[in-house]
This record gives sequence, structure tokens and C-alpha cells, in this order.
Amino acid sequence: MRVNMGTIDRLLRTLAAIIVAVLYFTDQTTGVAASILGIVAVVFLFTSLVGFCPLYVPLKISSKKEQKSKGV
Repeated sequence: MRVNMGTIDRLLRTLAAIIVAVLYFTDQTTGVAASILGIVAVVFLFTSLVGFCPLYVPLKISSKKEQKSKGV
């Protein structure tokens, strides 16, 4: 697995997961919606921790900025 997520992408996914958790634990969302959002939140949290999104591979997307190599 090659890292294909940038810092901002990872932070936004983590923030979204936290928001979903807060909504769930404050009973703002329940039932099927809570289950679906919970699954999405877990996926977002996992992908942000490892820095790799499998969906980006077939779509050839990368939010990671490539570092410019400095000439010697």
C-alpha cells in the first residue's frame, strides 16, 4: 500500500468520523442511518490512520502532494 492521502484529506476524514460519533452518542441519529454512518465513520477513520484509500486506486486519485526533489 502506497500512501495516497494528503494531510488535509486525512484530517477531514478524521473530523467527519468524530462528528458522526458525536451525533451517534448524543442520540441525534438512530436506526439504519446511524448504522450506515457508523460504518462510513469507521472506514474514514481507518483510511485516515493508514493514509491509504482503496477507492482512490482505480480512480487514479491522490490527494498527497508529491515532494519536489532538491538537486545537489
